[in-house]
Amino acid sequence: MNISGIVFFLAIVVGTLMMTYYAAGRTTSTHDFYAAGNRLNGLQNGLAISGDYMSAASFLGIAGSIAVYGFDGFFYSIGFLASYVIVQYWIAEPLHNLGRYTMADAVAVRFRERRLRGLIALNNLMITVFYMIAQLVGAGWLVHLLFGLETSWAIVLVGILMTVYVTFGGMLATSWVQIVKSILLVSSTFIISLIVLARFRWDLPGLFTAMQEATPLKERFLQSGNMFDHPLDMLSFNMALVLGTAGLPHIIARFYTVRDPLAVRLSVKTATLTIGIFYAMTIFLGFGAAAFVDWSALSERVELAIPLLASALGGEFLMAFVSAVAFATILAVISGLVLTASSAFAHDVYSSIFRGGQASEKQQMRVAKLSAIAVGLASIVLALGAQKLNVAFLVSFAFAVAASANLPVLLFTLFWPRFNTAGAMLSIACGLVTSLAFIALGPNVMDPESGWIRAEAIFPLKHPGIVSIPSGFAGGIIGSLLAGRVSSKGQFEVMQTIAHVGSVDRKKA
Repeated sequence: MNISGIVFFLAIVVGTLMMTYYAAGRTTSTHDFYAAGNRLNGLQNGLAISGDYMSAASFLGIAGSIAVYGFDGFFYSIGFLASYVIVQYWIAEPLHNLGRYTMADAVAVRFRERRLRGLIALNNLMITVFYMIAQLVGAGWLVHLLFGLETSWAIVLVGILMTVYVTFGGMLATSWVQIVKSILLVSSTFIISLIVLARFRWDLPGLFTAMQEATPLKERFLQSGNMFDHPLDMLSFNMALVLGTAGLPHIIARFYTVRDPLAVRLSVKTATLTIGIFYAMTIFLGFGAAAFVDWSALSERVELAIPLLASALGGEFLMAFVSAVAFATILAVISGLVLTASSAFAHDVYSSIFRGGQASEKQQMRVAKLSAIAVGLASIVLALGAQKLNVAFLVSFAFAVAASANLPVLLFTLFWPRFNTAGAMLSIACGLVTSLAFIALGPNVMDPESGWIRAEAIFPLKHPGIVSIPSGFAGGIIGSLLAGRVSSKGQFEVMQTIAHVGSVDRKKA
């Protein structure tokens, strides 16, 4: 039993529960529960965005992917970081001005069709659940490595904790957990990177040279083509990563936790800087794992690269510390996802559709907390059945759905006057259906030896983005043109004014 690990894990759990207890006393309304009462400033929200974004796939999956696949593994880091260009310049500030709690709020300023809000909520529930499964699976393997606890019990434990955070503390507790996690993650990554460089006597060119002998890939380690069987698969993968962030519902929700557009801009800048520093250091983490960890162990479970590297570099103590940070990473991200899924059901479906916006504060709070519990339980059950899957794959799939079904609707809503309700609904439907269909028919699901479906894959690519993303945009264009000019010019102009100037009363926006 790793005693250091027990101490660090207990510190993380006790500390986050204390934050939740503090936040629970300040969460008295739906505005507090969904958006932290707009109490966060730009710096705090930027760190929270970083904590929400740098997930188990980032900390655990990327380093392992670099160690096993070399240059191709770094595509995760490049794609995750480059995506914030789109967030910064196209959607962050307009969505803050338009919405109140969710993406559907922003779209509803222009299109008040209830069926569209319901479809957006369904799509966002799909994205958050897939993302959540990835985090829970990562948590299961992490706790199993450190304590020897069965992954199934570890998944249940983490699932219960995340549900407690959201149910009692809402967005405020979630935000503070994410802020602390972001600081711990960057600090621990920096420490490990320094140790790796010190092991190579601070010789950065020598580090790259050594990688050509560190793994069975030899000189191919620094070349592309090790992870992808086809160039189109690499293109499809990167399209999803770069375009997907702008459509992730849990990232969009963070734009509503600050008061004004200036704070939104500072939030995105802070997040981009923090995330950029972290992803630059994943190079050293991946190279260190390739050099100091048994390659066969990495190839079996790439998610364990960081804990195994920490053990090789600093023994039990460093491994325990890093594992605890990874645990905090998973808790922070899952809490944000549970809150987003809860918002999608309680605010978009129950309050806006079933009750027509007439639900009382007490009713909304009760449904929000009950939906958080339901989402948490459903995610635990699904994660228990997905323990053998690579968490990086699950996250990349969530990005593909976000890029295919959410991003086209957001961009067309904000910038295309001819866009209408029919186009929005067809865009979401085409993006979501093609993503699900091509991933189900692809090698990740269909494989004669290890797939969920024991048969040859019908679709040759592992990542559906190259087909599903154009499908989402095409659906929006075709639906809008076929339906005719049903969206008035006045509605678009009102929406544009609010998006770029802001609403006097954002609660009515």
